[in-house]
Amino acid sequence: MSESLKLHIHLQKPPVNVHYALQKGHGHKYAITQAQVSALDDLHFELDIEIKGNRQKDELPEFGGPFVQGVPLNKFIYIGIGAFAGQDSAWNRRLKVPLTGITWHLIDGAIAGLETFVPGTGKDGSPACATVKPFAGWHAKR
Repeated sequence: MSESLKLHIHLQKPPVNVHYALQKGHGHKYAITQAQVSALDDLHFELDIEIKGNRQKDELPEFGGPFVQGVPLNKFIYIGIGAFAGQDSAWNRRLKVPLTGITWHLIDGAIAGLETFVPGTGKDGSPACATVKPFAGWHAKR
């Protein structure tokens, strides 16, 4: 029996009038979900991922499911931006939200799931893209 974990991603202050969406699936066969257009507020995404692994044998949990991308020990969630979120736009970017730092202990204390806060705007004022840096990590949802 596999467990699931609810994740909450808060995208902070993205540039206005840009479309954002979660990527569900891999490669060229993916769908966009939870599409949103940025305004003046933060954007929020919620999703469930599968927890894999053996608590007695594995130092860290593994993750799977249609939203999880990447190779073992380097898993992440994609947030599509502009064209990757269904917008007819010059922006065609994706933001990688790492799943690093999630431990068995953190999962055990996450009754309402885990959350993270990631910047939505890059240093140049355009939509943040590539791997989130600096990444503040995950913590139990309050």
